[in-house]
Amino acid sequence: MLWGGRFSGKPDDTMRRFGDSIAFDVRLYAADIRGSIAWAGALARAGLLTDAERDQIVAGLEQVRAEFDAGTFQIKPGDEDIHTAVERRLGELIGPVAGKLHTGRSRNDQVATDLRLYLLEQMRALDAALADLQRAVVDKAEARLDVLMPGYTHMQQAQPVLFSHYLMSFFWRFQRDRERLADVARRTAVLPLGCGAIAGTPFAIDREALAADLGFAAVAENSVDAVADRDFVAEFLAWAALAQTHLSTLAEDLIIWASREFGFVTLDDAYSTGSSLMPQKKNPDPLELMRGKAGRLIGHLAGFLATLKGIPSGYDKDLQEDKEPLFDAVDTLALELPIAAGIIRTLKVNAERMAAALDDGMLATDLADYLVRRGVPFRESHHLVGQAVKRAEALGVSLGKMPLAEYRAIYPAFGEDLYAVFDFGRSVAMRQARGGTSPDAVRAQIRRARALVGG
Repeated sequence: MLWGGRFSGKPDDTMRRFGDSIAFDVRLYAADIRGSIAWAGALARAGLLTDAERDQIVAGLEQVRAEFDAGTFQIKPGDEDIHTAVERRLGELIGPVAGKLHTGRSRNDQVATDLRLYLLEQMRALDAALADLQRAVVDKAEARLDVLMPGYTHMQQAQPVLFSHYLMSFFWRFQRDRERLADVARRTAVLPLGCGAIAGTPFAIDREALAADLGFAAVAENSVDAVADRDFVAEFLAWAALAQTHLSTLAEDLIIWASREFGFVTLDDAYSTGSSLMPQKKNPDPLELMRGKAGRLIGHLAGFLATLKGIPSGYDKDLQEDKEPLFDAVDTLALELPIAAGIIRTLKVNAERMAAALDDGMLATDLADYLVRRGVPFRESHHLVGQAVKRAEALGVSLGKMPLAEYRAIYPAFGEDLYAVFDFGRSVAMRQARGGTSPDAVRAQIRRARALVGG
């Protein structure tokens, strides 16, 4: 153990198992060894290690890392956490000089550093996966720029839009996710190492040089705060919950649209499953899991915030509860984002089914705008077209088929040219302002998107 000199007895075995974290924090081995190598360099610069001792420690740590990488490292019963395991093995390899490595350092600042190093690496990988998903979205949107579909609000038909415009709405959600992730990374890249257990280190450690060695952008300014700060974990979990919520919305849309009742899209067999009972079934299981995992990641955030709420200042063992939700959130998104990209890339878009679902009623706003162009205030035109909708329903015809006499009975300014409104392509093409659904506006949107992600 790394402690125990003031104790006359050994910990209860059940208590040890309860408190040990090696089962899950073993994945921090690369970060732990990287931080220890940098710390050995800092100790040498401070005159606390000779160059020969530093080199011996570094060589030993590299050997420990090689064992982990090769899968040959053996966890032993006394290895309560990754720090204990690495230091124990280092001592076996190089002898008593290994005991000098922990000079001026606590597991409190060590684990905080490990977790930040680990998360920074994972965030880079997640950002790359998000960018790849964005490229899949842009490629599909550009390839199907000709497809018209009903746009929905409240799950009711609203106005016609381009399928590409709908799909690109997720590009911008994922872009905000990437921007937020970069912001979390900025606050994660702050070095706690050198803060000790709570009061800082009494040795002449150059923490700025140590931060540079490890790739941190800044050093923590207060040792009490540094060892207890898990804001970056909470922020990451909040980020993950929101990113997962965006994926859930995409999944829900595609689940609905892949149903026989809609038939707007068809999922590739690679991203579908069958039924153990019903041979005809083609189930969107990956999308359902994507939707379901939103609850899980939201739960991680809520649970960890509850943990943070209950502890006082300084390091407390409660903070060991930061890792499992963090690791699960990382693992979930790392596995899921490439699947989402694959679903989009292989998605079959059924343009005919989308076109068949378009209804004249979706052009009611265009009809109101027609009156606006004739000088009718929009609030009045909105009311007049509402009357037209009601009359068409009573007659059992669509707005585009209702006789002109019926329109003029509602408002004399309706002219024969009103029927030109009932053209879905025309409706879409008129929405050319930036952010609109016209083909030109969507092409411009795609160009801006490609400038952000390349490809």
